Amino acid sequence: MKLKVIIHEAEEGGYWAEVPSIPGCATQGDSFDELLSNIYDAVEGCLSVDVQDITVSEKDKVMEIAV
Repeated sequence: MKLKVIIHEAEEGGYWAEVPSIPGCATQGDSFDELLSNIYDAVEGCLSVDVQDITVSEKDKVMEIAV
């Protein structure tokens, strides 16, 4: 899977980044190298969220997919 990441220079120094295809997925780092490491952690964390409050009827199907 490839994701586009938008990297911004923070006004107070360092960097912050957001992943537009995953709403709410953002991170920051004091250096560019730290930011890159944090991006991978943020994406993994955002994609591993298990939504508990979904109602599934007997007509619905639940699947797990690998990306």
